[in-house]
Amino acid sequence: MTLREIGLLLASVLTAVAGQLLLKTGALKLGKVNAENVVSHILSILLIPELVFGLMLYGLSSVMYILLLTRVNLSVVGPAVAIGYIFSVLAGYFIFREAIPPSRLLGLGFIVCGVILVVWKQ
Repeated sequence: MTLREIGLLLASVLTAVAGQLLLKTGALKLGKVNAENVVSHILSILLIPELVFGLMLYGLSSVMYILLLTRVNLSVVGPAVAIGYIFSVLAGYFIFREAIPPSRLLGLGFIVCGVILVVWKQ
């Protein structure tokens, strides 16, 4: 992958992670879903700005991903987007105060190693 392609990959991944953060924030406002409130919750999705903007960011991320697929093999880009997991875990930790157990840190280390091996040109 060229530097431009890596930049597009990072932009796509970071936009998706930003969308996830907004979706989580909106979901917290929405509250827990159960059988009695599922219909009203689905309708409320359109009224909570964080959910709407989160979905828009996911759409933008998808457009960037499609542009990336015109330049790079799916067998490289598909696994490479796994770096989004790292950003999601870090965002969960710093923004939502979610714990990161040692086993998750180990898993993230494996993801980093895997992504490096996938995108590395021989």
